[in-house]
Amino acid sequence: MTASDSRHHRDPERLKENRREFSGALELEVSKTPPTNGIDSHDAGREEVELVRRQYLESEQRFRALLESLPKVAVQGYDRDRRVIYWNEGSTRLYGYTAEEAQGQLLEDLIIPAFMRDGVILAHDAWIKEGVDIPADELQLKHKSGELVSVFSQHLMLNEHTDSPLMFCVDVDLSDQKRAHRDLEFATRFDRLTHLPNRQTFEVDMDSLLESCRCQGNGLATIYLDIDHFVEINDALGYDQGDRLLIELTRRLRECQRVTDLVSRVSSDEFVLAFPGVHLAPDVRRVVRHVQNVFREPFVLDGRECQVTACLGVALFPENGESSRELIRNADVAKNRAKLEGRGAVRFFQQKLHDELVRQHYLSARLEEALDNGEFSLHYQPQVSAANGRIENLEALIRWEPAEGPPISPAEFIPLAERSGVIHRLGDWVIEEACRQQVEWRAKGFLEHRIDINVSGRQLVRPDALKSFEDSLQRHGLGPRDIGIELTENVLIEADETVLEDLRRLHHRGIRIAIDDFGTGYSSLSYLKHFPVTALKIDRSFIHDAATQPKDRAIMEGAIFIGHRLGLEVVAEGVENAEQLSLLREMHCDLVQGFFFYRPMPAKEIDRLLGGLVPGHEGLSS
Repeated sequence: MTASDSRHHRDPERLKENRREFSGALELEVSKTPPTNGIDSHDAGREEVELVRRQYLESEQRFRALLESLPKVAVQGYDRDRRVIYWNEGSTRLYGYTAEEAQGQLLEDLIIPAFMRDGVILAHDAWIKEGVDIPADELQLKHKSGELVSVFSQHLMLNEHTDSPLMFCVDVDLSDQKRAHRDLEFATRFDRLTHLPNRQTFEVDMDSLLESCRCQGNGLATIYLDIDHFVEINDALGYDQGDRLLIELTRRLRECQRVTDLVSRVSSDEFVLAFPGVHLAPDVRRVVRHVQNVFREPFVLDGRECQVTACLGVALFPENGESSRELIRNADVAKNRAKLEGRGAVRFFQQKLHDELVRQHYLSARLEEALDNGEFSLHYQPQVSAANGRIENLEALIRWEPAEGPPISPAEFIPLAERSGVIHRLGDWVIEEACRQQVEWRAKGFLEHRIDINVSGRQLVRPDALKSFEDSLQRHGLGPRDIGIELTENVLIEADETVLEDLRRLHHRGIRIAIDDFGTGYSSLSYLKHFPVTALKIDRSFIHDAATQPKDRAIMEGAIFIGHRLGLEVVAEGVENAEQLSLLREMHCDLVQGFFFYRPMPAKEIDRLLGGLVPGHEGLSS
């Protein structure tokens, strides 16, 4: 502080003079005498002069009142030495100083941060000496507490080009706007619950990380994490407990995170992690174990310990992708495959997984079109008597032969149809086509062979599925001995009471209901006495090794025995050689079905077979 500054600061008469100059300046600016249009002012009446004077004073008072009443607008006045001569209530609210505390203080000592001090002094001098205006701008000025305050500051000069110029600062508080802007920026870049970067932010950060890996020749592992059965946790314990799990998992992931690692929450129960500098197989296995270890300790939910697992999908840079988006997508593909294998599974991305996904997407999109274009057909595989070789029944099996390209396996398109919902339309078509074909065969005199169709659990989700089956039989004039249905045991276990009632009604009407792939589902024998079934089809996996594996043989023999004791017909699937047939005959199995006898055939070949134009298989002779 110069000697002159110190003298002014101590001189109360000088401060009073500055305040008088300020009041005079306000009066001059706000209430300059209007022109008199040539009338000599000395001739104006005294009353008119007094009226004008009152108007000027009222105008000044209104102006002062306006300055004091603006809650978010701070107005300060400074003399040529930048000392405070005016400080309104808005300035006190904004900067924390009372008018008494601020009076006579230097601008740069009150509200100017240290890094701005020299610039403010130079700008003020340039305005006074050279007439260079200080432009309006967003600034961060200093509160009494030392914290920075965001304002929009505008400046004006009174008594410019005189010995007593006065500078006024009009500052608008931007704190609320800045806070809202920060909140909005956070919401667009980070997850509200865990405060982790969201997917968009993660992708940007990861692309920068990949560029660094590229320059340094480093690898990177991307891990896609999906909490197993998270929906069940929300449903059973409530969303607040689900949130607690996510917050605790985030804490654990952060604890084991290196400075260079990235973590993001990309959806409700899914996280993505990036580990740079990982390339060799031992390093990859190490980081995977690192993430798995996060779940070793139970989580405390609703006051109880709960063991939580997660499926992981892993994609590596540069082998599985060059960009963040590609690596995240491929890790997601691997994670989805891991989920098919069960809780806590880990899968590494392979190109064939992506190729399969692309193909499945294509096939799902083609299913409806294929139905419209008549690309589906039914093939029929005979079920023959193990005792005498006579063809008893025919199982209808759907086939897809696209207009272009090779046939597509049911093992591939049936699950797609179930996931997409097309299974309902496809199932209706199978029922209609089987009924139509049976009517045609009955007209040709083939009266003894029943057609069995497969019904998936997904079809039974529709309440009227079995009623639709009955309506089709009635519409085609067919009875219980003409068409039967096959269900897997899992479908029966999971069926609700409405479905079971419909099945009981069909059973009482005499319609054959078989359990397909018996032994591969829940394998609970107790349900056989409760559910309305008439036949068991032993899965081919037991038939295949029964001749050489004593346990498979025992299971097969036990299933045949139990089926017969319950009055059920027993069918063996997947019979492929004479040794298997001989074994089944010894066990008194009722019917056999498999490639050793007949492959599935189109309806025209069945016509020839049933008409005696094709000789029976020699292995069927008793």
